[in-house]
Amino acid sequence: MSFTKEWLAMMLERAIKTVAQTAIAAIGTTALGLLDVDWTAVVGLAGLAGVMSVLTSVAFPAKEMKGAK
Repeated sequence: MSFTKEWLAMMLERAIKTVAQTAIAAIGTTALGLLDVDWTAVVGLAGLAGVMSVLTSVAFPAKEMKGAK
């Protein structure tokens, strides 16, 4: 398998979306107000989700490219 520019772009887009979604979910479930957010936990969870997304893309590259032209 070769990691093309197209694959890399799709992998990065998926990872960024995963990080953003995880951060939003963590903020929404851990705080009553913006100042009450445990930012260390949010960054940790979102970062871990991003790493997991990248590893999933590497482990299952064919599924990642199904939507590609």
